Amino acid sequence: MTRSDDDLALALRLADAADAISSDRFGARDLQIATKPDTTFVTDADRAVEQRIRDLLAAERPDDAIFGEEFGQAGDAARQWIIDPIDGTAHFLRGVPIWATLIALAVDGVPVVGVVSAPALGARWWAAKGQGAWKLAAGAATPERLQVSGVATLAESAISYNSIQGWDGAGRIDDLVALQRDVWRARSYGDAWSYMLLAEGTVDAVAEFDLQPYDMAALVPVIEEAGGTFTSIDGAPGPWHGTALATNGHLHAPLLERLTR
Repeated sequence: MTRSDDDLALALRLADAADAISSDRFGARDLQIATKPDTTFVTDADRAVEQRIRDLLAAERPDDAIFGEEFGQAGDAARQWIIDPIDGTAHFLRGVPIWATLIALAVDGVPVVGVVSAPALGARWWAAKGQGAWKLAAGAATPERLQVSGVATLAESAISYNSIQGWDGAGRIDDLVALQRDVWRARSYGDAWSYMLLAEGTVDAVAEFDLQPYDMAALVPVIEEAGGTFTSIDGAPGPWHGTALATNGHLHAPLLERLTR
């Protein structure tokens, strides 16, 4: 087993541990909910999932750094695990099944392993650099290899913009309205699921503002290994720039032209 194989296997085990906690707390009547200083919500499940992942990493990868949404950064190493314990907490606490645990490994700032585990949707997606992107649906015997769509024109494309509020807050609402007039279909599917639909080939592009690295890092390997392209809205690679433009590759240049300022 190569180091990459071993890292992916570990990431999948971390997702198993996360799912056991989050699934148990999803819909719990005694779910504890608090508001963070940035006015976003956090639940006891968010904290418990991240702490469990950190404990496992401390045992199995003690020399690696960790960056998580709830407990920040620990360590300073070329290998960094990036964790969003529950991406879509607002959905989670309202009982909407569109949420996931995001687990990534970045080496020298480049995400090379990504796992997106959404137990309430009955699906898990993953990828490691050079090994393809995969999905395992509940009840399936074997995983399915993912491939982005071949849609090559905006007029034929289906896009997800994820949040009108995000575009409005970035001062880009007029851009969103203009874009919706020029594409076949525009919807807000929400959070990591939009990007996984892109990797599956059922959505052709996703664009989003006001993001953190832990919102994006796990998505990058899945999209790229499925044949897509992931940058910021301004075209910078990686999850470090606060925005995301993910496409099937064919639509990346025309969307960058539309959205770059």
